[in-house]
Amino acid sequence: MIRRVALVSIIVSDTSQTAKLNEYLHEASDYIIGRMGIPYRQRKISIISVALDAPQDLISALSGKIGKLEGVSSRTTYSDVITEE
Repeated sequence: MIRRVALVSIIVSDTSQTAKLNEYLHEASDYIIGRMGIPYRQRKISIISVALDAPQDLISALSGKIGKLEGVSSRTTYSDVITEE
């Protein structure tokens, strides 16, 4: 299994999706290194960064699920830190 360190950047413009987003993040909680959320009230959005050390498949699946949420966009950046277990 290949594990990678990655950063998932999320912008939430539809707050009704927050519960589903948190559900997805909870499912990956064993792999989350840290999470930072910034409410940008003037623009009525939330900006979230999630750092992960996880299997590449899990990172891709998580990013894909988040990106399918209406009113939520995400992008994933992978580091060069790769571990084979």
